[in-house]
Amino acid sequence: QVQLLESGGGLVQAGGSLRLSCAASGRTFGTYATGWFRQAPGKEREFVASISWSGSNIYYSDSVKGRFTISRDNAKNTVYLQMNNLKPEDTAVYYCTADRSSSSLRLQGGTSWGQGTQVTVSS
Repeated sequence: QVQLLESGGGLVQAGGSLRLSCAASGRTFGTYATGWFRQAPGKEREFVASISWSGSNIYYSDSVKGRFTISRDNAKNTVYLQMNNLKPEDTAVYYCTADRSSSSLRLQGGTSWGQGTQVTVSS
């Protein structure tokens, strides 16, 4: 497993942007698919975006497609989530996750999780 630590959350007005980072420990990070989930108050955790270990396969939920961009830098053991045109409904705790299986990660999250970072979008 890898250890994950998110950063970059905060308070932003609707229409604004934030970039989340997820720093991973472990020399095998480059072999893991990674992704982002989010959980809003009173709601279940939901898939946001994922990226394969090579970066060649990327998926987004319909709710963020066209506004969010996931990327990774394996040399820095870091995954990013660029969030543009943020909406109040994007308010949630965002979690980074990693797994050796990209398909499993998209369905239920990975075997490794970060502690989460709060994103709040005001109207």
